[in-house]
Amino acid sequence: MEFTNCWLQYEKISDANHKDIKVYATTEGNIINNAIEELTTAFDMLYNRRVEAVFGGEPKDNENAAASSVELRLNPELKLGKEAFRIDCDSGRCVVSAQTQAGLLYGVFALIRNLRVQRVYDFDKWSFTLEQNPSNPIRMLDHWDNMDGSIERGYSGNSFFFEKDEIIINERTYAYARLAASVGINAVAINNVNVRGMATWLISDKYYDKLRSLSEIFGSYGIKLYLSINFAAPIEMGGLDTSDPCDERVKEWWKNKAKEIWQHIPEFGGFLVKADSEGRPGPFTYGRSHAEGANMLADAVRPFGGLVIWRCFVYNCQQDWRDQKTDRARAGYDNFMPLDGMFADNVILQIKNGPMDFQVREPVSPLFGGLKRTNAMLELQIAQEYTGQQRHVCYLLPWFKEILDFKTYCGREHDTVADIVAGRTYNNTNCGIVAVANTGNDINWTGHDLAAANWYGFGRLAFDTGLSAEEIASEWIMQTFGYNEKVMENVMEILMKSWPAYEKYTSPLGIGWMVKPNHHYGPDVDGYEYDRWGTYHRANHKAIGVDRTPAGTGYTQQYNEPLASIYADKRTCPQELILFFHRLEYDYVLPSGKTVIQHIYDSHFEGADEAARFLDLWRELEGLIEDEAFGRVEKRLIHQKEHAKEWRDVVNSYFYRISGIEDEKGRPLY
Repeated sequence: MEFTNCWLQYEKISDANHKDIKVYATTEGNIINNAIEELTTAFDMLYNRRVEAVFGGEPKDNENAAASSVELRLNPELKLGKEAFRIDCDSGRCVVSAQTQAGLLYGVFALIRNLRVQRVYDFDKWSFTLEQNPSNPIRMLDHWDNMDGSIERGYSGNSFFFEKDEIIINERTYAYARLAASVGINAVAINNVNVRGMATWLISDKYYDKLRSLSEIFGSYGIKLYLSINFAAPIEMGGLDTSDPCDERVKEWWKNKAKEIWQHIPEFGGFLVKADSEGRPGPFTYGRSHAEGANMLADAVRPFGGLVIWRCFVYNCQQDWRDQKTDRARAGYDNFMPLDGMFADNVILQIKNGPMDFQVREPVSPLFGGLKRTNAMLELQIAQEYTGQQRHVCYLLPWFKEILDFKTYCGREHDTVADIVAGRTYNNTNCGIVAVANTGNDINWTGHDLAAANWYGFGRLAFDTGLSAEEIASEWIMQTFGYNEKVMENVMEILMKSWPAYEKYTSPLGIGWMVKPNHHYGPDVDGYEYDRWGTYHRANHKAIGVDRTPAGTGYTQQYNEPLASIYADKRTCPQELILFFHRLEYDYVLPSGKTVIQHIYDSHFEGADEAARFLDLWRELEGLIEDEAFGRVEKRLIHQKEHAKEWRDVVNSYFYRISGIEDEKGRPLY
């Protein structure tokens, strides 16, 4: 079985000192054992030094002062937080302290990461202190893996969790858990939120043994296992004639099922639910609310400490494109704001970052500033469904930072999205950040070697939202490709410019959606224009954009002031979102001084030029990057260069033909 170790490759820094390093652990345990294994691997590969583990002991006062050691000190009285850690290193003696084994594991990974990022040549002379508490209680990956081995919106091979309706557990399972834990992931849902076929039966005797084994592997890395469930399971596998959440038989069925699940999988985390969305069953079928549906499940899992994570991706997917008032962007707020305060305390609403569907640029969902008495999680997507599908490099962390730093004006002191999902705003603990995963069984895990920066970056940002996108990129580059300055410089430029470039050559100004239907890859300006999904740009020969002001769909009114007024006024609306909120004629002059049509032309040419530069920057690194990885990335960047040109020409040609307006710079618009 062949796969890379991504950012955990542990290339040698120095072999100047061959003395053994002692690791003292106050107790044994699966997580501590993995922490020691990580130290053993790291010191061997970084410094060619052997680790000797001592359990139940501690460094003696009369030991040689020059002796090297790492002490893993489990201290339940430490006043930091359950997953927090403290590292104190002084001249080759390090103490990693934490309340829990998971905290110790995160501390060990942080210790090793800092040895590498700081390129510590002589561990025995190194002094270092770090104290950290994770920014978010829940830091989760949602895998959209199907039991036949396919992955919905998967761009890096097939599933490494499922094949032919069976659960896979092998060497790669452990490697995945190790990579996830190294960046602080503590929860994973392994199956597609669109639960169909045999996936419904995951919560049955057929799969409990394998799920328990998987849960134990995850647990040894501090990760909770979650499953996506079918709301109609009482009918499909329980023999009932209803899934009505207010029916006593349904309630009893789920209570018995929850008891059965936890008996077989004691460390199980809970359920992820997509209901009443895009054809999935839910409480609406029975005239019930989302709160009634979620709370019924919450009651069932409560005795076992379980959580119900309920997705807010609910909208009318049978919309008439002629209807100018129904607005998909309004749907999340309209469905869930009236229910604020009605959800059980072990229910978390999982809210996509924007009101639509992971477009390259969207406003932040107004639910984050609206909900005040409901647990919330931020849902991001690193799978790049609408951002190049891991065939284009598109480093998403600068965008994620913008989302987390967004000020909601919810009336509290801590009012950013980061504050809300961390629990600082409303003092809740069932909250956090989740990302739709971008992994598969490709050799490099993510299809595009550079896409691993999004996996790494999401975990690091979820653990520490104070990090910048540049800091995260720098860490990832060094740990993946080494310390060569030219490599650092070129890859950093590629990563940091990739999201703005992708936005430029696809759909700037917040318009979105100009993709081929179904697979969402490649330019098709009208691909979703006359469909049922509510994904319209409404371009004609005079104007483009959707009026979401009070004079239009009224969506801007879902925001708190002053945001509602800022977005509703085209003079103050951020330029990058102006066509999301406003319908503008092509000759309207933007804040940049360009007309709308000229901005469309210029941005597409600029974006394509930048994509071409990425290839040039990468080719300058030949001989400095491992040959196979260099070749894989080069092929992707060749494709991106040509595909960006296709985007440029298709979109510019469309708007030239529909508007009849020439490019001021005289470039061919085809």
